Amino acid sequence: MAEYKSQIWRVNTRTQELKREPVPENWQRLGGRGLIARVLVDEVDAKCDPLGAENKLIFTPGLLVGHMLSSTDRLSVGGKSPLTGGIKEANAGGRTGYHMAFMGMHALIIEDMPNEDGYWVLYLSMNGAKWERADDLAGLGVYATAPKLLEKYGDKVAISMIGPGGEMRMKSAGIQNLDKDRIPSRIAARGGLGAVMGSKGLKAIVFDHAGGQKPAIADPEAFKVAQKDYTQSVMNHPQSVTYRDYGTAAMAQMTQSFAAIPAHNFSRGTFDNVEAISGETLREFTLTRGKPSDPAHACMAGCTIKCSNVFGGEDGKIIVSPLEYETIGLMGTNLDIDSLDAIGRMNWHVNDLGLDSIEVGGALGVAAEAGLMRWGSEEDAQKLIDEMRAGTELGRILGDGAVTVGKKYNIERVPAVKGQAMSAYEPRSIKGTGVTYATTPQGADHTCGLTIRAKVNHLDPTQQKEASLNAQLNMAGYDTLGACIFAGFGYAATPDGVVKRLLKARYGWDDLPDNILQALGKETIKLEREFNKRAGFTKEDDRLPKWMMEEAIPENGSVFDVSEDVLDHIFDGIE
Repeated sequence: MAEYKSQIWRVNTRTQELKREPVPENWQRLGGRGLIARVLVDEVDAKCDPLGAENKLIFTPGLLVGHMLSSTDRLSVGGKSPLTGGIKEANAGGRTGYHMAFMGMHALIIEDMPNEDGYWVLYLSMNGAKWERADDLAGLGVYATAPKLLEKYGDKVAISMIGPGGEMRMKSAGIQNLDKDRIPSRIAARGGLGAVMGSKGLKAIVFDHAGGQKPAIADPEAFKVAQKDYTQSVMNHPQSVTYRDYGTAAMAQMTQSFAAIPAHNFSRGTFDNVEAISGETLREFTLTRGKPSDPAHACMAGCTIKCSNVFGGEDGKIIVSPLEYETIGLMGTNLDIDSLDAIGRMNWHVNDLGLDSIEVGGALGVAAEAGLMRWGSEEDAQKLIDEMRAGTELGRILGDGAVTVGKKYNIERVPAVKGQAMSAYEPRSIKGTGVTYATTPQGADHTCGLTIRAKVNHLDPTQQKEASLNAQLNMAGYDTLGACIFAGFGYAATPDGVVKRLLKARYGWDDLPDNILQALGKETIKLEREFNKRAGFTKEDDRLPKWMMEEAIPENGSVFDVSEDVLDHIFDGIE
């Protein structure tokens, strides 16, 4: 068999040419989120139009992808965000990252834009690129698109696709990927990258890894030992058991206990009927309703945590898969909706449109505040989602996210930073996460550094800097490796620096620092901040909304009062 070769695949959407190039030296030790930052700093004008020809859409697996390490086969997608105007990386599970690694793709860089309207399917195989018109798929939701593509290209391929939201260039549009069961449910959701893909004239990218091979391992024996140690740690970690049983919905009761669950458009931190939408109730439903419901589902092959789920109704039909805490928070408690079935039904429609359920939930909360829907009404919320599907003027405003809705209807209480809606953690009650929302280059995003498990007093503004910085560096590191947020429990619990051992065994790198995870995190955030600086961001953008500093959460009387000095200097040590 030919030697495994890792390359950069460049696709020009105007000329429809594919070039395969050697990986530049300073890109070789980065993957995932870190590589996206490097490529954007090296090649993209930070002041470009995010939906114009100068922006690039980058797909890249993390450094440890391709070996079925549990929870470590994630894909990162990135570019300049149409939502924030800054750098964006969004990642997803599923099978795309794994297929890319087998095809020797260190990164796929989508460039330029077509001269004429219309959509294409880009089919990538070991033989190169093939372009097929996608007129029959235009306007279709992802749940109708995926089966048509699988029928045409076979069920062993991986697919990244957009829904109607991306076609309409909505700023909350993400990019959907197939899970191991070939359902297009794994979304690189945040920051509007689906709109960028739409601007490149692509409805879908098909990755066919037939004839590819597993990435080469420099020291197979050492890799096997490190992998075994890591897998053991993941399996034995109590957190893995919690996520297997309850999924991310386990967080509902936890955030409620901290007065940190978003309720009524972030005006409260507790929800009266939290039991009805909790992980415990979700598990009970999935168990008592029977197949096809499944409380423990792996989003990618080889995952031992299985934090995902298949949520079915009483009629034995799937409502949505998966139903996650963030969606329960933003499209449930945030809208005063207390029915998992209702949240699941809305979630299916948002997924089908290819939109980010966090951003849509944030937009609907602001819409409710503006009187566009009744609080607690699934019917009203669904009507607004239907407006998005129809592409009406109101639908496009909602599809552009919470900040756009707030501006249009003159609403001050918009829970967003850098133009991106907050996730389901109230930053006045979990202030370290507030620091992350404010200072991460990515816009408000819990996956950039959640601090709810940090051993600090979450209400004390003086204790949050290290907690946030540590979480941000770790997460940027994990996103560069291709590791899921929950793999972190296993990596952290494995003795003898398992990340360093795995990277050394995989690549033969002998000169890695002991804390390679944070070293990768530092390099990544430094590059991201450089891109945002070039885009015109200043320290004034590293702030929570003013109303959160003045309006207290009623349950604990807390405002966000971490000093600007902390926010301005949190990254001093890494730059």
